[in-house]
Amino acid sequence: MTTNMTKAGLFLVFSLIAVVTQAENPTDFTVESPTHDTAFRMSEQKGKLIALHFLLKTECPYCIKYTNDYARIAANTPDVVHLFLKPDNTDEIKVWTGKLNKEGLKDLPVIYRDPDARLAKEFGIPDGYKFHGQSVHYPALVLVDSSGKELFRYVGKNNSDRMKPDDFVSKLKVIRKQQSK
Repeated sequence: MTTNMTKAGLFLVFSLIAVVTQAENPTDFTVESPTHDTAFRMSEQKGKLIALHFLLKTECPYCIKYTNDYARIAANTPDVVHLFLKPDNTDEIKVWTGKLNKEGLKDLPVIYRDPDARLAKEFGIPDGYKFHGQSVHYPALVLVDSSGKELFRYVGKNNSDRMKPDDFVSKLKVIRKQQSK
């Protein structure tokens, strides 16, 4: 019984330490796009919601489909900026972006580079997912307001576990309703 109580006590202490030491999300950051010669600066997004889409490193057909699906709903969510982030190098991102499908889109989405998944780490996206012989962060979507306040997050368990666009739109309606009160 003492051993179980000790284990439970240690678990509680470590859980509290993790909560206390967990860093807050960054309130400002800048990322650059190797495909569109542009930069995104968080502090310039006044009044917008920002959906940070943390895509996997390397080849991933689910990332391509996911990016295409969210790019298509972007026109119906003009108050949301969809920020697609890949930790690959510039050349890899250019090749990967060439596989996106422009069908149903005015323009291809802008893909931004998150060197060494720095931003994913700052947002606390779990790392350690084994994918194509590499250890990468898990796929994730984090919605923040223009001040950096997190409204919700979805972290997938594997490369095919993503928040569906319809679920995102439903969640967005709930958030807008809450914000209007």
